[in-house]
This record gives sequence, structure tokens and C-alpha cells, in this order.
Amino acid sequence: MAPPLFADLGKEARDIFSKGFGFGSAKLDIATKAANGVEFNSGVSSNDAGKVSGSLETTYKNSDYGLTFKEKWSSDNILTAEMTIEDQIANGLKLTFDTMFAPNTSKKAAKIKTAYKQDNFSGTTDIDFDFTGPTLYSSAVVGYKGWLLGGYAAYDTSKSRLVNSKLGIAYKTDDFVLHSSASDNVDFSGSYYQKVSDKVECAASLGWTAGTAATKFAFGGKYVLDSESSVKMRIGNDSQVGFGYTQQLRDGVKLTLSALIDAKNLNQAGHKLGLGLDVSL
Repeated sequence: MAPPLFADLGKEARDIFSKGFGFGSAKLDIATKAANGVEFNSGVSSNDAGKVSGSLETTYKNSDYGLTFKEKWSSDNILTAEMTIEDQIANGLKLTFDTMFAPNTSKKAAKIKTAYKQDNFSGTTDIDFDFTGPTLYSSAVVGYKGWLLGGYAAYDTSKSRLVNSKLGIAYKTDDFVLHSSASDNVDFSGSYYQKVSDKVECAASLGWTAGTAATKFAFGGKYVLDSESSVKMRIGNDSQVGFGYTQQLRDGVKLTLSALIDAKNLNQAGHKLGLGLDVSL
């Protein structure tokens, strides 16, 4: 079995702290599918600053040839197009061609992404094209008996120097994951995730930046109430306490409610609420 990509190391713990929370925003997402297989995804959101944004995305898949086409337009007037070819040139190889165009500013961008997975190995190489010179991003992960070791590097060809490097190590079993990473030998982090039972999941994270005395710590958990609802909670050493509640209202309709409370300033403004509705037709 292929190990996860470098970007997915420690994902189990990160999902506990991120998914199911939407502090300070109201969001509506609608997904539909046409008879010919074309998928449409549209969304609109409003944040606590009053900004309203939206997007429309279409997706077409041809499984016979491993092709996926995506087009997206956002209310910021940015157009993106993506074409993916998977398991055609070689088994386990995924190629993605990504383009972006902003009509208002005439800004253009293009990327070529590759991902390759085989037993005990996964790797990526991406090229971000720029008029001053492309930037290369590469990562690799090797796995052996639950141990995962990975590295990541970004190289700016216009400046002929390494602009970012990361190292990560993890140990993964069926019910828990330990993960630690270092970025540029400056930012260090670690996380722990455990699936205690079919209903209970928990995670903890720790972060520290060299040259500072402050350490960030957070604990979170998820409890499945029944087949249609669940609750989540997270708390950090900054006294920010988050709550999330997810309810399946009916087939294809999911409601998410969330709240972020500043426990240090309970009598002051600054607390945030969130509302999300996902509809799949």
C-alpha cells in the first residue's frame, strides 16, 4: 500500500481541528449532477467583515481514459481550468495541468503537477510557471511497517536558491497516528490522533517557533451522537474554545453550526458564530 503524500502527513489530527468549524461565516454549497455526468458545484459565503463571495465550478470525468476536467469562476472574477490524467501514462501516476486567468488585471498563471504512488513510496513534483522564472516544488514519502518519513523542498529558479524545506516523520496504525515536522529549521510541530472507538476521536497538536518562548498547544475531539449527527470541540492555550455541531437533515442535506468563544474575555465582543449548509441533489 502506498503511503500518503507529504502534504497529507498528520492530516487526521488537522481534520479534527479544522473540519466541521466555520467561525465567523455563513456558507451555502450546492452540488448537482446532470444526466450526462457533468457535476456542478456552486457556493456563496459571507464573513464577519461583511464580504460576500461566490463561485461556480463544473467537473466532467471520463473514467475510461482517466480524465477529469474542471472549470471554476469566482466572484473575484478569477477563472481557473484544470485537466487531470490519472493511471494512463503509468500505473500510479497522476498528471494535472492547472491554469488561472484574471480578466481585470490580465494576470495569468500556470502549473504542472505530478503525483506518483507505489508500494512504500509516494512523491510529487510541481512546476509553478512565472515570467521571471518557474518555481519547482518536490516532495517524497517512504513507508515501512507503519513508519513514514518524508521531505519537501521548493526551489526558485529566478533566484537560484532554496526558498523552503520541510522534514516530516510519522508512525501510523489502524487507530492512532503520531506526526512531527520541521520547516526551515525554524518552525517545529507535532500532533497526535487516536480513534478511541467508532464514536470517539481525539487529537492534540503542539507548535513552536525558534527564537520565541511561546509554545502553541491545542486539544480537540469528535463524538458521533448517531448515524446523522456529531459534535466537535477544540481548545487551545490561547483560551480560544471552539464548538461544532453537524446534522444530516435528510439525504443530501447537511447543516453545520459552530461557535468560537474567547474564554479570557467572556464579557467582551469577539466571539464568533458560524453557519454552513451543504446540499447535494
